Amino acid sequence: MDAERSAPETLENSPQRPSVEFIALVALTTSLVAMAIDTMLPALGVMASELGAASPNDRQLVLSAFFGGMMVGQVLCGPASDSLGRRRALFIGIALFVVGNLMCALAPSFGVLLAGRALSGFGAASPRIVSVAMVRDAYGGRGMARVMSFVSTVFILVPVLAPSIGQGVLVVASWRAIYWGLVVMAIVNSIWLALRQPETLPESRRVPFSVRNVLSGAAQTFRHPLTLGYMMGTGVVFGAFINYLSTAQQIFQEQYGVGKLFPVYFGLLASGIGVASFVNGRLVMRFGMRQLSRIALVGASSLSLVALFGAALWHGHPPLPALMAYLIPCFFFNGILFGNFNARAMEPMGRIAGVAAAVIGSVGTLVALAIGTPFGRAYDGTVLPLIGGYLTSGVLGLLLTTWAERKNEALGASAQ
Repeated sequence: MDAERSAPETLENSPQRPSVEFIALVALTTSLVAMAIDTMLPALGVMASELGAASPNDRQLVLSAFFGGMMVGQVLCGPASDSLGRRRALFIGIALFVVGNLMCALAPSFGVLLAGRALSGFGAASPRIVSVAMVRDAYGGRGMARVMSFVSTVFILVPVLAPSIGQGVLVVASWRAIYWGLVVMAIVNSIWLALRQPETLPESRRVPFSVRNVLSGAAQTFRHPLTLGYMMGTGVVFGAFINYLSTAQQIFQEQYGVGKLFPVYFGLLASGIGVASFVNGRLVMRFGMRQLSRIALVGASSLSLVALFGAALWHGHPPLPALMAYLIPCFFFNGILFGNFNARAMEPMGRIAGVAAAVIGSVGTLVALAIGTPFGRAYDGTVLPLIGGYLTSGVLGLLLTTWAERKNEALGASAQ
């Protein structure tokens, strides 16, 4: 065994590791979350009908339960990763993700399915949150934003393909096979991580797990205006996306009757986010997160305001090409926001990256559910709740981030 292999397996002791490989490892690990969400979108109606859901809109609970479980999981997995190390926290979370998907694959009722989705979401919190902490371990500032943007670009390829995978599974097998596929993917991913990903948090930087440390880290997260504003902003932007995810199958397959072409439309919109994330990775080093985020927020809000009036003229059912002409640039603007908001919120939190990532992720998801779920449940066969959700998130995001930047500037001025 050579000297490199005999050294403790941390990122700091692996300077030869190409950054491209690290980005790929992080992106593919976080893709577990996207696969768990997007592969089943074409099957939501079938699952709800076969398992006896009470209302047509109850199919949305399959996604809400997953996000709810992930919200709770994020509270624990960040501090656990600060104490146990990133790798161990990842493996524990993925194991819970496997158990939850096994429950879904074998579910005899809609209630058991939702319980399995909540558990799998709880486990999926680890790949989502710990991956961000891993990036923060290695990068900071605009460098972190650039890495996160490229990770998002790879990550977004999964939503482009995942609905087609789910649709393909339905052609040859039951919707239960989708969950079996997630189990296999998670096991393979765990093996791959064990063999290829070194620990990014050395023993010297770990923090013993305690409720006091968690509460102290959470308090620091809430006290910093930049982190607080962008954390809440992340939630409102993600809330509009949850609204879209919850109603996309109903809008495209039922309202517009696209049938098996649903994955094509879904993938096209997801590609817009991916392109934006890639473009953001190129531009953020030059223009900065603040300027790009503001442009995207103003653009998305203005576009949504015009689209809401236009859709109302069509009584909530504009032609499909008109709807796509609105959604594609809207999704592009959101792609700019996703990586920048999270990186901006994490930027002051380097010393407590795990706890901060947990708090930011958990609070962000709570805010997102609080905004996205009511808009989703308000679906009435028109696209007005969808567009209204995006308009609301854009305006709130603009107000929150403007407040955060001004408070941060005042804080910096007073420190001088």
